[in-house]
This record gives sequence, structure tokens and C-alpha cells, in this order.
Amino acid sequence: MARAIQDKLREVLAARREEYLGYLFQLLSKDTSVIGHGIAGGLEKAGQDFLEDLLSKMGARITREPLVEDLVQKGILEYKEGNPGHNYEDRYNLVAEFSGAPGRSLLFNGHVDIMPPGDLELWDSHPFKPEIRDGRIYARGVADMKAGLMASVLGVKLLQDAGLELPGKVTILSVADEEGGGNGSIVSVLKGRRADAAVVCEPSNRNVVVAHMGFIFFEVTVTGKTLHSASKWEGVNAIEKAIFLIDALRELERHWLMVYRHQLCPSPTLNIGVIEGGTAGNDVPNRCTFKFCLHYVPGVMEHDAVISEVHNTLMTRAQGDAWLRENPPAISIYQQGLGFEQELDHPFVQLAQKCAAQVFSEEVALKGSPAANDARIMKNMGQMPTIILGPGRIEDCHVVNESVPVEEFLDFILIYALLILNWCQPS
Repeated sequence: MARAIQDKLREVLAARREEYLGYLFQLLSKDTSVIGHGIAGGLEKAGQDFLEDLLSKMGARITREPLVEDLVQKGILEYKEGNPGHNYEDRYNLVAEFSGAPGRSLLFNGHVDIMPPGDLELWDSHPFKPEIRDGRIYARGVADMKAGLMASVLGVKLLQDAGLELPGKVTILSVADEEGGGNGSIVSVLKGRRADAAVVCEPSNRNVVVAHMGFIFFEVTVTGKTLHSASKWEGVNAIEKAIFLIDALRELERHWLMVYRHQLCPSPTLNIGVIEGGTAGNDVPNRCTFKFCLHYVPGVMEHDAVISEVHNTLMTRAQGDAWLRENPPAISIYQQGLGFEQELDHPFVQLAQKCAAQVFSEEVALKGSPAANDARIMKNMGQMPTIILGPGRIEDCHVVNESVPVEEFLDFILIYALLILNWCQPS
């Protein structure tokens, strides 16, 4: 019977191939970019409106969940999760609930917000006019992660189109502000959104991902003393002092690489991503700000300890400089999230491996990810068994000419449909 059902689903998927691709193309055509990592706002509403119309026609019960600052603050205080002070105008989560037989429930989590495309001249095609070239779909946000989000919607639709009843409750959670640090999922979980298991539909490189790194974004500001560079010895160059501190961070990263190991995740990293200072080549700069993001190993490294280690590293280095000793750097955190680990032997993990292997006709591995996502919120805050499983590769996220293979998108529609049938089936 199971084989017959899978064959039927494949037939329906093949017959509706162009229709299903059309839904993805319509979502990809919507510019749902975050603005300033969500701090200045976001354009998610265009995507949420399209999804609401589609999901309503599919018979879902629809709820809009506004993003609100008080719940973000609660997340920070109670769970050390949340990124304060974002602009939430016209930004909300979309929740679509499908009732079924009295089996187990399953939640699919995906974010509708995307990173801005950047310089359009660098793209081979317009980022919001999706194209298929050489068997791949090209558009901004297709890998991160509209292909995964739409595949979860169409996993339900495939079952409906095949005339199969849902064996349990299925929830599609399309969140806003994930690129701003996960505030959408934080708000939803704090509002009580739960299921017996959760799938975060981020790209998983054809693996089942069961762990990811924690992350912290720091901003460091260094002051100096400005004057004309002809008399630079009478001033204090803030850029040079910043480089002095950055060198200490490099040493900290090298220390971490020697000390910390994880069975699935890579070693910890620290990346200097932004440095700003000075006004002219002949001025000694009196101010320099640099920003960096670090990723730390879950379970092995503790969040607060990492923050303390960074702070102590910078302040200890500052003590070795006469100017910085009296004028210490200002250190702040502007985005952060905990690590994620799911028990490898959980039945939901094993079932996901089996469903994906059936569709791919190859072995599917359990892996860890260097990139963090909302899986940590589903697992740590929501206490749900959680996996990351979706079309695309992490390497194709946040890049020019972002893409996902056509067949992989279609395969994940079938994977999600099989996961619904097998997980939700009443025991």
C-alpha cells in the first residue's frame, strides 16, 4: 500500500509540475527584502498576501501574528533570544492550519523575508523575474528559502490533489524578520505555537540537518585624537587602535580552533565584516567602528561564556596600550542566537532520513550546519523535536545568481508529503 501511495503521489506531482512551479515563481517575483537586517523594517507583506490567498483557497484556517516588541523583549529576558528595536510596520507571521484525522501534528517553518539582491548589474537575470537555466531556478530568495517554504505548502496540496486525507494537523508557519535574527519565530513560539514535531525548510544540501552553530554579532567603537597627518605623532589613530584589537580577536579564533570540536558542526569562526573610520587620507582618524559575527559550537561552547571571552579578550588587549587603557573601546551586541542540537536517535529524525532517501534513491546523512536558523527557536524555546530539511545548498544563499535545481524543489514537495503521511498517521 505504501508503495502504491508513493507512486500515485509521483504521478500527480508529474502531472501538476508546471502548476507547482508557477506557484513558486509567483512567490519569487515578490520583493520581500528585509531593510537593514530588519532593524529598519521589511517588505514581507507582498509575499504573505500571496501565500494567504493560496493557502485560503486550499482550505487552511489563516491567522496573522503581528510582530510586537514586548514579546521580543520577553524572549531576550527568558531565553536569551531576540533582537530588539526593529520596525514592525506591515510585518507579521502568517499561520495556516490544516485539520486532519486525529493523528500527530507537524509544523513546517519557513521565512518569507529575504536579503536584498544588491547590485542588479551583477545578476545574469533580474532577481525578481525568476528564470530556469540549465535545470536550475534563478531568483533572489529561491534557496534562502522560498523554495523550501513553497515546497511545504505544496506538500499539503499534493496530498489534496491526490485525494488523500491528512492523517493529522499540519501547520505552515511563514515568518517575517528571520534575516533580522529570528524575531518572527520567537514571537510565534511565545504565542504558544506548537506541534508534535517541526521541520525548518532551510536548504540542507540533501541531508537531514540536526545541529547548527550559535551566533553573536558585535559592534566595537574605538576613539582616537584627530589632527593633520603631517603631525600624526601628536594624534591617536583610531583605525590603527582598532586593528590592534582585531589582532587579539584573530588570536582568540585560533585558540578556539585548537580547543573546540563537535561531531557534526565545523569549528568556531570569527569574521570581521565591517570596518568604518576616518574622513580623509591626510587626517588622523578620531573614530573607528568595526563589526564582526562569530559562530560558536553548540553544546560545547556556552553563549554567555563566549560573550565574556570576547569582552575579556578586547579589554585585556586594551590594557596593553597606553591610549586604550584610558579610553577603552565601546562593545555592544546587535544580533544573537543560540545553537541548536536535535537528538540523532529520535524517531522523527529517522523517519525524515527514510522519506528523503526514498525520494532521492540514495542514502541521506545526518549533518550539522555552520549557519544558524530558526531551528534553534523551535527546539530550544518550543521544545519540539526539530530538523532542518529543505531544497538547495547553504552555499547558494545570500549570493548573486542564487539558485536551486528544479528537480530538487519538486523532490521536496514529495518528501514533505511523505513526511506528513508517515509522521501524522495515528499510532
